[in-house]
Amino acid sequence: LEEGFAKKFDTTWGGPDRAPKFPLPNNYEFLLRYAITTGDKAIAKQVRLTLDRMAEGGIFDQVGGGFARYSTDIRWKAPHFEKMLYDNAQLISLYSHAYQAFHDEAYRDVAERTIAWALRDMHSSDGAFYSALEADSEGEEGRYYVWTSEELATALGDDAGFETDYYNVGGDGLWEDGRNILLRNESDAAFAKRNGMTMEALREKVARVDAKLLAAREKRVHPGLDDKALTSWNAMMVTGLCDAYNAFGDSTHLQQAEETMRLLLTKCRRSDGGLWHSNTKGKVEINGYLEDYSFTIEALTGLYQTTFDEAWLKGAHALAEYAIAHFHDDKSGMFWFTSDIDPPLIARRMEVNDNVIPASNSSMAQALFTLGHLYDDQRLPDISKQQLNNVHNDMSGYPGGYSNWALLLMDHVYPWYEIAITGPQALERRKEFAAHYIPGRVFVGSVNKSGLPLLEDKFMGDATTIFVCENKVC
Repeated sequence: LEEGFAKKFDTTWGGPDRAPKFPLPNNYEFLLRYAITTGDKAIAKQVRLTLDRMAEGGIFDQVGGGFARYSTDIRWKAPHFEKMLYDNAQLISLYSHAYQAFHDEAYRDVAERTIAWALRDMHSSDGAFYSALEADSEGEEGRYYVWTSEELATALGDDAGFETDYYNVGGDGLWEDGRNILLRNESDAAFAKRNGMTMEALREKVARVDAKLLAAREKRVHPGLDDKALTSWNAMMVTGLCDAYNAFGDSTHLQQAEETMRLLLTKCRRSDGGLWHSNTKGKVEINGYLEDYSFTIEALTGLYQTTFDEAWLKGAHALAEYAIAHFHDDKSGMFWFTSDIDPPLIARRMEVNDNVIPASNSSMAQALFTLGHLYDDQRLPDISKQQLNNVHNDMSGYPGGYSNWALLLMDHVYPWYEIAITGPQALERRKEFAAHYIPGRVFVGSVNKSGLPLLEDKFMGDATTIFVCENKVC
């Protein structure tokens, strides 16, 4: 699989060796895990190159945070300026995991600024996240995001001039009609060294310049907003916020994740226990698709592993049982995209290939693998394993279409651990693990007694204890 990816690496600009370039965060989640697990330095270098170049390029909104949908060129310079929630949710997770793996402050900055953008531009008062910002404003693509030299000078006042060098105004950043896409062509550390600045002084300067530019930009006509709140994409955002909390320890990220999940489990819950797909200004509609269940179950197991609150786990289990009852196809072992209570279609489809979003079948397979281990319920991993076996022979020929399946395959091929933490300091010990990138594991724990099978006989009086287990052998 990794060789299939490597054949198409752009070793100068990162990503694939073609344009347009999509971020495809799931591909890099797999490559990151593969590199760290196997010690493959070449793959690790390519992952870092890609994350660095994307963060420095025009595809990342240098002033306001968040990523555009794709780059039209190989340099990540000129994006299609539309911003999608699903991309940004996954990229928050990816940069958070990369921070845990490499401890590069630039990755923390990207994740935090993307979260800040989502809360500022994509967040409703009830805790939901909207779907997308359109590319156009004032009838032009990208008009909201690009700058002439005169516009920059007016906005920055006393700070004018710095942005010319830092954001390559008039140089690499020059685009169309004298307008510039703000981008960087070196790291902050390299820029600071070249200009005889400390990193602290540079960060202060950039923060001040960006704040002025953001304030000026806010006065422009904003791009159109798609204000649908989709259950599946909101669940991905919950996962992103959990991953950011675990990487950076900012409790507001966890609070936001819990607030959004509470909304999904109340307003977006059907009377029969299922999910609605869409919530627009409080109006729920469209019976949930498989992706709504799979991504929500994954988010719930992520919340449980972060908080050890078993209510999240019970919610995940209830949704898994519902999905098995209404979406699972006993004949193929896979899941249909639509529920059996929906009107029958001419062709009821199954979503198998991973793309800009992981396939709902690979997501469900991941969810059932994790949930089955947390509950010690072998029926769930058995369904997951059958799904994986169904695609296993197709993976090497098209690795980019099976990267989420490949993550699940690694759970079977490489050691996989249950990390159980019990006792009064269980949550504090759990937080300490978050400083490290540890794939191939599930966290389970409790401060007090628990009915979970994995925690049976694991309470040692008043002591806080960590058990590392493989196939329940600890």
